[in-house]
Amino acid sequence: MMETKTVQTFKSKLDPVTFEVLKNAFVNLVDQMSEQILRTCYSFVIYNRDFSSSLCDAEGNTIMQGTQDISVHVGTLHLTAKAVIEDFGEDIHPGDVFIINDPYRGGTHFNDTRLIRPVFYQDQLIAFMQCNGHWADMGGSVPGSFDIQSKDHYGEGMRIPPLRIYSKGVYLKDVGNMLVANMRVPEERLGDLRSQAEATKVGEQQLLALVKKYGIDTVLTAFSEVQDYVERLTRARIGELPNGTWETTDYIDMDPEIGDGLIPIQVKMTIRGDEIEYDLSGSHPYIGCFLNAGFGASLSSCYAGTKTFFPDIPLNSGFYRVVNIHLPEDSVVNAPWPIAVTGFCSGAYEKILNSCFEIWSHIMPERALACSFNLEYLLIGGWDRRASGNQYFMWYDWMAGGHGGRSDRDGANVMSPVFGVGLSIQPCEGQERLSPVLTTKHEIIPDSGGPGKFRGGVGLEKGGIISEAKDVVMSYCCDRARSVTWGIFGGLPSNPHGAVLNPGTEQEQYLGAIFSNVKIKSGDMFTRPSAGGGGLGDPLERDPKSVLEDVIDGYVTIKRAEKDYGVVIEEIDRDLDLYRIDERKTMETKEYIRLNRKKWLEEDPEKIVQRYDDGEIDQLDLIRRYGVIIDFATNQLLPKSTSQFREMLKKRSVQYWK
Repeated sequence: MMETKTVQTFKSKLDPVTFEVLKNAFVNLVDQMSEQILRTCYSFVIYNRDFSSSLCDAEGNTIMQGTQDISVHVGTLHLTAKAVIEDFGEDIHPGDVFIINDPYRGGTHFNDTRLIRPVFYQDQLIAFMQCNGHWADMGGSVPGSFDIQSKDHYGEGMRIPPLRIYSKGVYLKDVGNMLVANMRVPEERLGDLRSQAEATKVGEQQLLALVKKYGIDTVLTAFSEVQDYVERLTRARIGELPNGTWETTDYIDMDPEIGDGLIPIQVKMTIRGDEIEYDLSGSHPYIGCFLNAGFGASLSSCYAGTKTFFPDIPLNSGFYRVVNIHLPEDSVVNAPWPIAVTGFCSGAYEKILNSCFEIWSHIMPERALACSFNLEYLLIGGWDRRASGNQYFMWYDWMAGGHGGRSDRDGANVMSPVFGVGLSIQPCEGQERLSPVLTTKHEIIPDSGGPGKFRGGVGLEKGGIISEAKDVVMSYCCDRARSVTWGIFGGLPSNPHGAVLNPGTEQEQYLGAIFSNVKIKSGDMFTRPSAGGGGLGDPLERDPKSVLEDVIDGYVTIKRAEKDYGVVIEEIDRDLDLYRIDERKTMETKEYIRLNRKKWLEEDPEKIVQRYDDGEIDQLDLIRRYGVIIDFATNQLLPKSTSQFREMLKKRSVQYWK
């Protein structure tokens, strides 16, 4: 029997009121930094909250995050602060500001660019202020710096190791100009740099105001004690849970150099006493595209996946002390320099995150959460011809989608991705003002929520058209065209991702879920869906009245109400939302599905694909009923991917069906 650690009584050096006031003051300090960057940034991407800030102590440990910071950023900010300390040591002075975006030094990808300001009190280094913003372009081979064909970082843009950008209060203009000269729309990059630097200055001012009010000794004590507090609280909560080991596997769609075959990411989690251990040793070697993750991003994913199930615990380095993580070297979850990692957010990161959700759903079923839709970025760049002169534009878009079904309710509809729920969904009007791309469609996709006793949230379809522009190229960073967003405890998958160029025309072309540098021109149209969340629980156990409400709300069609839930609904008057459940046919249909659904997953995949080609079954039948995965560009069967996908369905769904 495993022994738990001895719980020692903690004696604070601060009175409870002062401790609580300072703990919350640190959060407010970071939020003040966020307000500064939100109001002064140049980039529309950052304005829509793709940024985060933090307060770190003199050793680089995170003291506190803000209230809307993005999980993947926060879990790595202490690493980049420590990288600055490691490189500059004693050569750090008041008024200095450092810049870093290096994913091989604890960052995420090159677009996430951090400004770090040391804070001094009477010549004593007491803290670091850090502000991280996603710069819309870092140079490289394609606009937006997301090149699926890049196998190393040289095609992904500017790699910035810890670098001094302000020296003792003086902005190093030559250094800044050198950096942005390698990036598209350099004036926007410089604007964001200044905005982030000023945000760290606001943090410095707020901290020194606290020092003036409470004294340096009290503030430094609070730095230590808020971390110790989070550690104690986390250990106490973990210590209440049973010891044991749980493991699961999620997948990236493919390695483009290999073709057919899902790429496994294996997550094993152990609770031992009051500590958590993650071991990702079973994960695939790094792959030949940019969906790999560096070690910092994978660490952050485990932190975020754990923290989701303890929402009341603050997040700082005290939390990290409780979570131990092993990431195998040279793997898709710990890619070394110079392996490409810019697409980590759509690749390895969210696979680890959703795997953690599944594991913790078994441990804490009252908080269970099925797989959520995959983060995706569509990037279009070129020359804007609407104005009198040429101006380079960057249309940089991410979509909302569905979160997974939950333990006692449906998944959230059209939400920001779990990658960063603090992200705002970009307003179409703002995009159209800044870029020659008009939005033609932005609407909920019926049947996109994974069927379950508790349905997954629904996704969106967004379309656009290129107006007055030239030399335009498009890139797409996504996944889950093959490893389709899955359900748990008997729930079913949602819908696959993938972009289409010129839909409904003779030039229609399915581009897939990852592509780069596709040339497009004025008048070209495009569309792509976001997935819904996976379902939770057996769909046949869903209350027929809930299915009826979904049909009325437009979340589920009558056709799929019958196929996925076995609920037969008759339309009486659509305009008046009058529908009726056929009780007898519903009973018969449910029984028919119950008797046949396991057999469907054993049918010959080649025959299933032929039925799909003949129009006898549709895409959702292919995935949800038969577990068959094809290349949607060619309709060719993918035998290995199909076998893996079916095994996944048997583990997550079939074994829970009565």
